[in-house]
Amino acid sequence: MRLLVTGGAGFIGSHICEKALGLGWQVGVIDSLVSGRKENLFPGAKFYQIDLRNLADVSAAVADFKPDAISHQAAQASVAISVREPQMDAEVNILGTINILRAAEQHKVRRVIFASTGGAIYGDVPDGTRASISTIPVPVSPYACSKFAAEKYLECFRQEYGLNYTILRYANVYGPRQDPHGEAGVVAIFCNRMLANEGIRINARKTLGDAGCVRDYVYIEDVVKANIAALKGEVPDRIMNVGTGQETTTRQIAERLQEVLGSKVAMTPGDRRAGDVERSLLDADRLVELLGPTVTAHDGLARTAEWFRKHRNHG
Repeated sequence: MRLLVTGGAGFIGSHICEKALGLGWQVGVIDSLVSGRKENLFPGAKFYQIDLRNLADVSAAVADFKPDAISHQAAQASVAISVREPQMDAEVNILGTINILRAAEQHKVRRVIFASTGGAIYGDVPDGTRASISTIPVPVSPYACSKFAAEKYLECFRQEYGLNYTILRYANVYGPRQDPHGEAGVVAIFCNRMLANEGIRINARKTLGDAGCVRDYVYIEDVVKANIAALKGEVPDRIMNVGTGQETTTRQIAERLQEVLGSKVAMTPGDRRAGDVERSLLDADRLVELLGPTVTAHDGLARTAEWFRKHRNHG
């Protein structure tokens, strides 16, 4: 397998590269290094430092690497930034994806795996329910809108050119190597602040001082497993949720991390963030049916906290 990973120097993309290289696949990486990090690049992967918004550069990289499949992980991934800069969000997430699809069609790439968002695309999920792929998307942030638009372009390219794709709608992904300095990734941010003995803020779900938004937190290992299975053609579905089906509040995340790290930092209440959905929970039964049980938040948070403890003095 010759696999080209966009965003391969980022959190999720680098884990996919690591696994693919371990399977003996040939791996190429496209990353602008705006949010990706050079230290996340693995020896043996061919690196193209380009911006997805440049079609000529994207096409040249695909022509040079000649991938069998493209794992499209690169994105503007922050809801907060998308609210502030909706045009930039659309340029990266919509136009960048179109450039990937055009290059894939032009150079006869067999399969594209697209990282979409289950955490944002369904909007608020009512209490007592989980969002399935039959749930009608209600994107309420520019980020969710751009991801949903990109999904529609994938179907357009399938119908027009026969492009084979799988859409993976991620819940809130967390784990080792997540960037604690961005605006996405509360687990990484909390780990970093607790290890630095700095206080943390619980942004409100509805009212100041509540337990925070409800999320489906999925460990990176399960996300990689879903991507590799899709790349191997082992996911027959065109769209699949990648989550756990278990709900967790922001405060529960903080309390579990405090427990693992032995931290006593202050937890202060914060206002609701613009663009945040109050409750997001995915129906992940199909994922479990195909790939087996997912890592629990209890175990995944412990593994993540230990990784951050070990690596806090190494960049």
